[in-house]
Amino acid sequence: MTLLKKAVQWVSRSFGVGVGDAGAWGEVRARLGVGSFSGETVTDESALQVATAWACVRLLAETIATLPVGMYERTDAGGRRAAADHPLHSLVHDQPNADHTAVEFWEGAVTWLCLRGNAYAEILRVAGRIVALDLLPADQVEPKRRADGALYYRHTADGKVRDLAEEDVFHVRGFGAGGDVGLSPISYARQTLGLSLAQTRAAAKIYASGLRPHGVVEGETRLDKEQRKQFRELLNEYARRESAADAVRVLLLPPGFKFSPMSLSPEDAQLLESQAFGVEEVCRWFRVPPAMIGHTEKQTSWGTGVEQQMIGFLTFSLRPYLVRIEQAIRRCLLKPVERSHYFARFSLDGLMRADSAGRAALYSALAQNGVLTRNEIRALEDREPLPGGDELTVQVNLVPLERLGKVPAA
Repeated sequence: MTLLKKAVQWVSRSFGVGVGDAGAWGEVRARLGVGSFSGETVTDESALQVATAWACVRLLAETIATLPVGMYERTDAGGRRAAADHPLHSLVHDQPNADHTAVEFWEGAVTWLCLRGNAYAEILRVAGRIVALDLLPADQVEPKRRADGALYYRHTADGKVRDLAEEDVFHVRGFGAGGDVGLSPISYARQTLGLSLAQTRAAAKIYASGLRPHGVVEGETRLDKEQRKQFRELLNEYARRESAADAVRVLLLPPGFKFSPMSLSPEDAQLLESQAFGVEEVCRWFRVPPAMIGHTEKQTSWGTGVEQQMIGFLTFSLRPYLVRIEQAIRRCLLKPVERSHYFARFSLDGLMRADSAGRAALYSALAQNGVLTRNEIRALEDREPLPGGDELTVQVNLVPLERLGKVPAA
């Protein structure tokens, strides 16, 4: 039996996958991960062990998941109004399924987009109506094409394989080349993430050894074979017991012997500088400003610089994900006859909730220029409407629009 066959059989037994089951091997490849030049194997789990990758994925997922999303209807006048009575509104806005809230569902979907470049959910229907969206792990789903070109999705979990029709899967594709799947950031960033993992491992080993450098022992006395064996055992015993917890221990050498360090110190190896550079490298893959995850080296945390980064984060980091999800809802969840009237939209006003001064200034400008009524503004703040608050006003004594020109100047 060849070595390759033995390896295949071992993997088959370890993961519970049949040797001839081609569909289930996609899950095995996902769990085994991909290698890197550093020697580290990069998987979803190991990638998230990199602090920068965890912070970037968490920032994107939590920010998008907490933005309000709902269904809207286009009006005849060219505007839009909330379509809270649409069956999809409660699914995407409140609770997509019995096990997850909307925040948890979209958080998971964006996490898979950041890791695998694809997010999948099974569409459950009752009497032709969508009643639930069950999130599927992206490492368990593989899009395929039949001989006639029809697209279907093969889902593999716990050794069981089932094929889902295209109309039964909600699929959000990440950045890609226009194919059936988006490109996996973890796969393409494996060299950067592998280097970060190797740097972390190297730093941990240095501290685990009590910051003790390697070296050689020099002596003027010639040792015979038995003495060399005993001396080597003494050094090995000291090396096994030495750790960061007891780094103050001292090794007593026989007279005439001295220790000469050979390896470089962490400062000489510029380990800390390399780790700082690794933070910026990982941030580039996720297109997240380093300041957004707490990396403020070589830049200020105050002033207009970070404000501009916030605008850039919204425009260049969040918006691509938001548009992809909105268009995927239209393509996968709306009926063809509904697509010209209904659409999904994330409300970016949620990002302003923490800025009371900016929110007050915006509301004041909208009310004084006849853009929103007082009751519409109160609705944005989750407050009850007031009598007389449904009229648009402008700054000319704040009178209703239909009375402009009829009220004598003061």
